[in-house]
Amino acid sequence: MKPTEATRAVLFDLDGTLIDSAPDLGAAADRMRTDRGMPSLPLELYRPMAGAGARGMLGIAFGIAPEDAGFEALRDEFFIKYEEVMYEAQAFDGVAELVAALGAQGLLWGVVTNKSKRFTEPLTRAMPLFTSARAIVSGDTTPFAKPHPEPLFEAARRLGVAPGDCIYVGDDERDILAGRAAGMRTVAATYGYMGEQADVARWDADAAIDSPMALLQLLKQA
Repeated sequence: MKPTEATRAVLFDLDGTLIDSAPDLGAAADRMRTDRGMPSLPLELYRPMAGAGARGMLGIAFGIAPEDAGFEALRDEFFIKYEEVMYEAQAFDGVAELVAALGAQGLLWGVVTNKSKRFTEPLTRAMPLFTSARAIVSGDTTPFAKPHPEPLFEAARRLGVAPGDCIYVGDDERDILAGRAAGMRTVAATYGYMGEQADVARWDADAAIDSPMALLQLLKQA
C-alpha cells in the first residue's frame, strides 16, 4: 500500500499499537487477585486480552463478564489499581523511530483510542513520544467509541485534513471497522493484542504489519 498524493496523516490506536500496556493492565488485575489471597497469574494469560481493557483483564482474573453481578464494583477498583501502575507503559520497539520518520516525510500523526480521557491524557502527557502528536482522541472525547467512525472524524478535524487523506493503524477488528467507515485506508498491527479468536484475514484491512517500522516499508512499496 503506497500513500497517494493526498495522504497527509497517519492515525494510530494506542494500546497494542503504539504502547505495550499489557504488563500494567495485567498487573492491576493481578494485584486485585493477590489482595484477595488468590494466586498470581502469569502475564501470558492477560496479554491476549489487553485490548479489551477492564473487561478483558477482569475476565481473566475473576472469570466475570460485564453483565454479571459485581462487575461494576470490580471495574471501579481495577481503574484505581491501573492508575497506580499505568505510567510504567513503554512504547513498542520502533515506534519512536516510526513517528520521527513520518514527521520527516511531512506526515501528521495522531492517536484515536477507546481508552477514556481519565487515563489517556495523563499517560500521553507523561511520555515524550506524544509531544509531536497533533491529535489525541479518547474513547469519551466524542459521544461515540470505535467501531463508530466519529472519533476518527474528530481526529481528522483536529489535524485539519480530510478523512480520506488519513491512514489508520490498529490491532483490533473494531479499529479496522472504524477506519473503513470513516473512509480511511486501514492497516492491521498484527504485533498487538490480537486476542485468541482474531482472524485478521477477515478484517478486510488494506494491509497488515508485523512490527511498527514495517509501516514505513509498506508506505514505500510501489
